[in-house]
Amino acid sequence: MWLALCLGAAWWQAAHYPMGLSFGGALADFIGGVLVGAGLLLMALAFYEMRRQRTTVIPHREASALVQSGIFSRTRNPIYLGDALVLAGLIIYWDAVLSLPLVPIFVWWIERHFIIPEENRLRRKFRADFARYSQKTRRWV
Repeated sequence: MWLALCLGAAWWQAAHYPMGLSFGGALADFIGGVLVGAGLLLMALAFYEMRRQRTTVIPHREASALVQSGIFSRTRNPIYLGDALVLAGLIIYWDAVLSLPLVPIFVWWIERHFIIPEENRLRRKFRADFARYSQKTRRWV
């Protein structure tokens, strides 16, 4: 929902208030496409790994397993990282220059309202395993 809201705001800004600003032509389109593709790939890998471990992908639900394999061995939040990459990529692709600050705002919001509560639930449920996991794997990258 938050990604859709930010994307809608960026698209609206690009369509109605471009202010003559641009990231560039074909190179910006390519970079935007690469970021969107990378974000979607991260999300797909995360969904696959979570399904393989038979745990929920829905935020605020109780996890049945602490997933540490696959893409989760590189980042503790590949879906949220993928969301941020999709947002950045579409902002660049749409030439929504004034919307670029939405990326750090989105990351801050997601971390505060989703990641920290999710990690607290995992910390309570998986205790030592989560402590070891969080020491060896970064929250974002």
